[in-house]
Amino acid sequence: MIAAMPVLLGRVRALLEGSAIVQEIILVETREFSSAQYFFKLRATLTGDHQLQVRLYVNGVHVDYAYQLFSDEPVIRWDNKEEYPALSTFPHHFHTANGHVVVSELTGDPLSDLPVVLSALEHFLAI
Repeated sequence: MIAAMPVLLGRVRALLEGSAIVQEIILVETREFSSAQYFFKLRATLTGDHQLQVRLYVNGVHVDYAYQLFSDEPVIRWDNKEEYPALSTFPHHFHTANGHVVVSELTGDPLSDLPVVLSALEHFLAI
């Protein structure tokens, strides 16, 4: 089972705070249905004119996630909404800046996925 909301939220915040590209973190929304079922959304202001939105819904051992980079509009996003069964990494996928949907290396574990996302964003924003 995934950690209770306060624990996971604290760990996600710590990962964001440890990133060189994160300037500020705002907790946008939380909902706790039980200790094993909850939702939260964070927004991190990044260097430049971008924000990263982290949305996690936890239900026992299952995690629905979306990590979205945006400025005035969405730029790129990783998520696991079950929309692209033809991808080898289904349900995990990545929405590119040019509108394509491709495989994703994320696994649904926020504590291992978020560092991958932050590293990719460091490279993406450096371009």
